[in-house]
Amino acid sequence: MPRAIDEGFRDFLSKLTPSFVESDKAKNHRASIETCLKSNFGIYRFFRTGSFGNGTSISGYSDVDYFAYIPRKHLTSISDTILRKVRDTLDRRFPNTEVRVNCPAVVVPFGIDPSETTEVVPAGFVKKNVDGYYIYKIAHCSGGWLYSSPGAHNDYVRNIDKKFAGKVKPLVRFIKAWKYFQNVPISSFYLELRVAKYAEGESSIVYDIDIKRVFSELYKMELVRICDPMDISGYIDACSTEAKYEESYSKLTTALARAEKALDEKEKDNIKDAFYWWNLLYNGNFPSYYI
Repeated sequence: MPRAIDEGFRDFLSKLTPSFVESDKAKNHRASIETCLKSNFGIYRFFRTGSFGNGTSISGYSDVDYFAYIPRKHLTSISDTILRKVRDTLDRRFPNTEVRVNCPAVVVPFGIDPSETTEVVPAGFVKKNVDGYYIYKIAHCSGGWLYSSPGAHNDYVRNIDKKFAGKVKPLVRFIKAWKYFQNVPISSFYLELRVAKYAEGESSIVYDIDIKRVFSELYKMELVRICDPMDISGYIDACSTEAKYEESYSKLTTALARAEKALDEKEKDNIKDAFYWWNLLYNGNFPSYYI
């Protein structure tokens, strides 16, 4: 039996949302990592951030991110130093996990599934701002430090999501799904802020239409870096290198063309063909036209 586009996106969202089992796996190693870091660094806080913490993770692809609030005495002007120290400490504790640095985090891959991979971001407390958000400094990847506030950024996305009755976080998931299914080397954090900023200026959200519009906006802006809407982290780049930028922009061009074709076919009431183009955009992972 054929189905409508909105039914396809409803089922796609269900597919993208991590199951209870996957979410539970994501928590399994928290205690052991936290205990290790408390023993070696005397950390004050260890809290979840990133897409799992903000409800925009992608099943089978998103790893788990934590901030480790480390006492000032362990931090120097060169942020690479604490990354190496945390890596070496966790490597001694988990010698079979191939712990590595992926700035600004230390990656601890416990299993094959991404949900079993934990990324630990060493962070130093800076201040509590006038809005009550805690601001931390994390590695900038050039040797210095960058300000970050997971609480502020999560609230920014959450508040816009509430404005649209919970339709913005799914829109973020749909854009992130393109990133993962097409291996686009673009920052998830950048995409999350871009989608939220886009939605902030809209009056309603219709998934297929707004996915195309997000791609169109990213294309017209040429993936220009975004100024942190919470005025904490400065400018956030889409990609970490020029090569990754070129690849991302090329794949974005293709994605926009496919989204436009999908909408064109929907306008002509060729729903089966619209499903074809969405499936192509998502590299064969979009639900079938037939139930």
